[in-house]
Amino acid sequence: MASSTTVNSEEYRPKHIEERLFINGEFVPSISGKKFDIINPNTEKFAASVYEGGVEDVDVAVEAAKEALPAWSALGAAERGAWLNKLADGIEKNIKEIGYLDAISMGRPYIGDYLAGAAASFLRYFSSKALDVHGESSLNTTGMVNVTFRQPYGVCGAIIPWNVPLLSLVAKVGPALAAGNTLVLKSSERAPLSAIVVARLCKEIGLPKGVLNILSGFGRPCGEAIAKHMDVRKLSFTGSVVTGRAIKKAAADSNLKNVTLELGGKSPLIIFDDADLAKAVPSAAYSILSNSGQACIASSRVYVHSKIADAFLEAMKTTMTKTGQPGDATVAGLREVPRPTSHAKEEGLDIPLGGNRIGSAGYFIEPTIISNAPEDSKVVKEEIFGPVVVINTFADEAEVLKRANDSEYGLYASVFTKDISRAMRFAKALEAGSVGVNCTSPTLAIDMPFGGYKQSGEGRELSKHCLDEWTEIKSVFISL
Repeated sequence: MASSTTVNSEEYRPKHIEERLFINGEFVPSISGKKFDIINPNTEKFAASVYEGGVEDVDVAVEAAKEALPAWSALGAAERGAWLNKLADGIEKNIKEIGYLDAISMGRPYIGDYLAGAAASFLRYFSSKALDVHGESSLNTTGMVNVTFRQPYGVCGAIIPWNVPLLSLVAKVGPALAAGNTLVLKSSERAPLSAIVVARLCKEIGLPKGVLNILSGFGRPCGEAIAKHMDVRKLSFTGSVVTGRAIKKAAADSNLKNVTLELGGKSPLIIFDDADLAKAVPSAAYSILSNSGQACIASSRVYVHSKIADAFLEAMKTTMTKTGQPGDATVAGLREVPRPTSHAKEEGLDIPLGGNRIGSAGYFIEPTIISNAPEDSKVVKEEIFGPVVVINTFADEAEVLKRANDSEYGLYASVFTKDISRAMRFAKALEAGSVGVNCTSPTLAIDMPFGGYKQSGEGRELSKHCLDEWTEIKSVFISL
């Protein structure tokens, strides 16, 4: 687990928290003048107040992005990459402030050095990939030379979630700008503060005005306005399946803009009787406790072979109790997290560990294990987004594969076994965009594509493939 001195690390609180929208290179209040409060999930007390972007603000931001587009897309790839490197430098210099603001917004412990550092690394990677945006050529038609161009969409939109706000921001800003697009980004209403710091850094480094516009606001009206805007040609969204559906509908009802989605998960972890429990147990615990369990890729469904089920459960109880202490892994950013444990109690399910709220202030819940839940139970089917894991048993390989795939989610899956042939069978057969073999989420690599199968999403982020999501392909036919 990432260490934390205090949940909030007040020593890193900035003297001034910017509250305005960032449009056309300047901080401005919203046209409506409306503001909304950010509540610290650790204390349930006021943390900050920011301006709320509305439909008119989106219009102004899109117009700024349109005006900035010709000059930005005409820059050489290396020049665009240089701007992303400057932004990465700024993030590294403000790591502690960003970590603090994320902690008081979304409720995880203070781990600024790790996540902000990773965000800077992401930007540096995307800056290098700007040079890889190019097409192909063909000499297969007599008397012709045919080529393809990869070109930016133009003005794009992005909507990011609250659970990893800075990483989500750079995962969209980096490739969008590297490819030559301009961008209007809406941060989450639950955690907008680190995005505003990024906006300040854009101003400090002198990023050309209108290239990146950052709005604080709610899904309605701000996010909906971006999704419906006739001048936004591509939109990337990370969040819930419900909102993803609404965004696709809004895109279809407007200009049929291209949409990529990174949605929810209910990731299975399969542990065979030959697994190395000394590695499997801490990996399983870390997966469900990291980021306070607020992760779409968390291994929230664990299937353990019946021969080792008792030993695994006892080891998980010990490990989760030891690592999931208040101020470390048990802050829940959503008030709804205790509801699944209530469902488990109502259904008469076994709860070998946890299941209760901790204290009377802050959204703290005990690290929780629910065992032997029916496959049609809500706790098995629905994303919980907290430090709650369901542990069931199995005896047959074909049976557990069917149960693991019996979900409308398909974001991440894992298998622990020493049998390489079995591992490869499962890596091939598991219906997920990412598969861990003898490892669990959040194991990822920046040079590997990330995204989901089924209702977990469309399109990919990270790796060289992410540039394909931010460019259109054009065929050019040249007669000799």
